[in-house]
Amino acid sequence: MSLEASGFDLIVIGGGSGGLAGAFRAAEHGARVALLEPHLLGGTCVNVGCVPKKAMWLAADVAGRLRLAQTLGFDVPPATLDWPEFIVHRERYIANIHASYRRRLDAAGIMVVPSFARFVDARTVECENGTLLRARRILIATGGRPQRPDIPGTESGAVSDDFFQWRAAPERVAIVGGGYIAVELAGLLQALGSRVELFVRGDRLLNGFDHELATQLAEDYRQSGIRLHFGHSVAALEENGTRVRCEDGVLSEPFDAVLFATGRKPNSERLALERVGIATDVGGHVAVDERHATSVDGIFAVGDITPDPPLTPVAIAAARRLMDRLYGGATALLDRRDIPTVVFSHPPIGQVGLTEIEAREVHGDAVHVYRAGFRPMLSALADIPQRSLFKLVCVGDERRVVGIHLLGEAADEILQGFAVALKRGITLADLRDTVAIHPTSAEEVVLMR
Repeated sequence: MSLEASGFDLIVIGGGSGGLAGAFRAAEHGARVALLEPHLLGGTCVNVGCVPKKAMWLAADVAGRLRLAQTLGFDVPPATLDWPEFIVHRERYIANIHASYRRRLDAAGIMVVPSFARFVDARTVECENGTLLRARRILIATGGRPQRPDIPGTESGAVSDDFFQWRAAPERVAIVGGGYIAVELAGLLQALGSRVELFVRGDRLLNGFDHELATQLAEDYRQSGIRLHFGHSVAALEENGTRVRCEDGVLSEPFDAVLFATGRKPNSERLALERVGIATDVGGHVAVDERHATSVDGIFAVGDITPDPPLTPVAIAAARRLMDRLYGGATALLDRRDIPTVVFSHPPIGQVGLTEIEAREVHGDAVHVYRAGFRPMLSALADIPQRSLFKLVCVGDERRVVGIHLLGEAADEILQGFAVALKRGITLADLRDTVAIHPTSAEEVVLMR
């Protein structure tokens, strides 16, 4: 016989970034909350995404600086990363995040249920053991997962989740894809000692990023030793997943590992959305309006389960604003415009606002573009060819800044402050009126002519 628990104001399905943010904010407003999460708290970002990825990126950054140290005259012996030792530190860091979540959940009085959930009706979900939970409102925040291409041998390849189980850098790695996951893993693996080849279906990296910066990043990657194969659609993995067969019939040399970074799909199949008539798009994302409401009254969704940009801060911001409206009397919506984003490539690339192409589609000949291409000081000192490229996209006679695009060392840290300025409507004159901090890469943003 099924058990039933009611009396909740909110049920949150999914304990990732968006689900936790929603649960915590609702509880702050006095709501009685139940959170269902069958796996580790923190979802993709904390466990197989942003956090461990950034940890590995930092390790790769240290490896690169150690090599530069030798070039610059430091008596540093050749060093390789002890992956198992580093993973101890990485997992300790993540365990501390889990512990922090558990303390906060206990302090907030949020009931945590370690279970999947599926809908029974618009106010009721069923746990795996048959328990029924009822609430006035339900938030779906189940995120997404990597998808493999539908080709022969695909099961022999790895995906990004599998990468975080690796305990050594494979000697030769093929990465299939040209998006942010492929670019990030290619850069850090090459820096940590692998020989990396990137198979990209299109003719460039990072669709959606500025074309000039993507071209410069590709050149930086070539200079670092990564082999880039553009216009190569992978048709199959052969010989136990060690060789890549492209659609043109070309068969690669053997690899020690092949990793697919060919997109992600939403975790919507097990929710029984059809029982309550929740609308989804062709990709399985839950359709939401500007309030993050689904097609069913009282049911909401945030994060990668929706068509929103698949970024952790977007899920968190959407969930917090939603709960402030539902329980705190607020009216603010998530502003989906001008969301800054960074790809942790080597070097990192980031952008906020419109690309040049997007700006010209909207504003035509009123668009003005300013660029600064340079070698950062450390690269110049070490006499290595890696170059940075910064770009401003401005509109109108007042030169209002509508796009900021940065490729280079510390671009990830530089962009945040300039993103605030862009949202406040800065102009090129505002930037030029700001005294530069010298010598830095960031000064190039305020010195462009």
